[in-house]
Amino acid sequence: MALRQHAPPALEPIERASRDELAALQLQRLRWSLRHAYDNVLHYRRSFDAAGVHPGDLKELADLGRFPFATKQDLRDHYPFGLFAVPREQVVRLHASSGTTGKPTVVGYTAQDIDTWAGLVARSIRAAGGRPGDIVHIAYGYGLFTGGLGAHYGAERAGCTVVPMSGGQTEKQVQLIADFKPHIIMVTPSYMLNIVEEFRRQGLDPRASSLAVGIFGAEPWTNSMRAEIENGAAIDAVDIYGLSEVMGPGVACECVETKDGPVIWEDHFYPEIVDPATGAVLPDGSPGELVFTSLSKQALPVIRYRTRDLTRLLPPTARGMRRMDKITGRSDDMLIIRGVNMYPTQVEELILQAPELAPHYLIEVTREGNLDQVAVSVELGRDAAGLSTERQREVARALQHHVKSYIGVTVKVLVNPPGTLERSVGKARRVIDRRRATL
Repeated sequence: MALRQHAPPALEPIERASRDELAALQLQRLRWSLRHAYDNVLHYRRSFDAAGVHPGDLKELADLGRFPFATKQDLRDHYPFGLFAVPREQVVRLHASSGTTGKPTVVGYTAQDIDTWAGLVARSIRAAGGRPGDIVHIAYGYGLFTGGLGAHYGAERAGCTVVPMSGGQTEKQVQLIADFKPHIIMVTPSYMLNIVEEFRRQGLDPRASSLAVGIFGAEPWTNSMRAEIENGAAIDAVDIYGLSEVMGPGVACECVETKDGPVIWEDHFYPEIVDPATGAVLPDGSPGELVFTSLSKQALPVIRYRTRDLTRLLPPTARGMRRMDKITGRSDDMLIIRGVNMYPTQVEELILQAPELAPHYLIEVTREGNLDQVAVSVELGRDAAGLSTERQREVARALQHHVKSYIGVTVKVLVNPPGTLERSVGKARRVIDRRRATL
């Protein structure tokens, strides 16, 4: 796909820095962050002391591996403000998770934290191909979720014109895209597929819209889905990564000229890959769980925060900082089916290889007696709506065979007419595990 013609972005000096220059900055900032957390957060002081380490023990970057991990449970245990490292009065904004699986995780930002965040999202937008004056249509949710406001402040910092649409009202999304003619859309990849569908429902060609770049994040998505979006909307689909506990969107972002994995903004976040089972630090290139330590956050420093995202670290290409590979899943989203590990993204890859199927699916796990049962509901694509019943059975059998061959799990495949499965206006719900209700 041809890239939109743009002058190369004016890179910040740190984006071109050598590995030695970057490492020196990281070491300086890491020493500050460890001391800031230890001196101002009782939880970190206690956990460091229990592990027998002190901020002064960090002599080189590799020494970070001696320090204890932080987890989402730590934020829940200290709800709402127990992990703040500054007086609450210095916190200018709060965000929080939905709390659907327990207490919400609350994150806070000082004015400087907000400034840093806006700068990093602006850097991400530039990397994705955005330039001053571009109109940016933001369809991430606003409110306690970090996506909408994080993208909003960053786009304004980048000199763009912001359309703060938020999620939902898909018909109006299409209307505003047609009327305002934005160059960039920032949204979850699953909801972008809904927007593409709505274009077609209205008799409009999504490939003829003004959109040139989509900056997609907030949920794992595969390169097969990238191809589906790029072909359906004639845009460059770029991956942005972030999570609320570490900052929000803009922890890492792909560069549009390479689209080879999000560049981690290592001047503000130090990444590690660890073995999900043992916690041992793994060398670059090894698959494992992504761990982040903040280097500049004031209100809510995070030290060795276990993201549960599974990926690997890759060498620099378009920028002087390391990249992360596509998220293959989450260690806490992994389904164990009769002793076999299965991730939703594995199933998604196989669905997207079937030309008759649309990129919408739902995995439902139940338990009958002592045996796990898995049903995968899929949809026919719009061009396959008239497929014969026998051909639909063949498509289902083929997908069932591929899941068994490549993943090792026997599933029942249910083929549905187009538009049957529930559409998401935010993060897509891909799995319903009914076993948990019977345990």
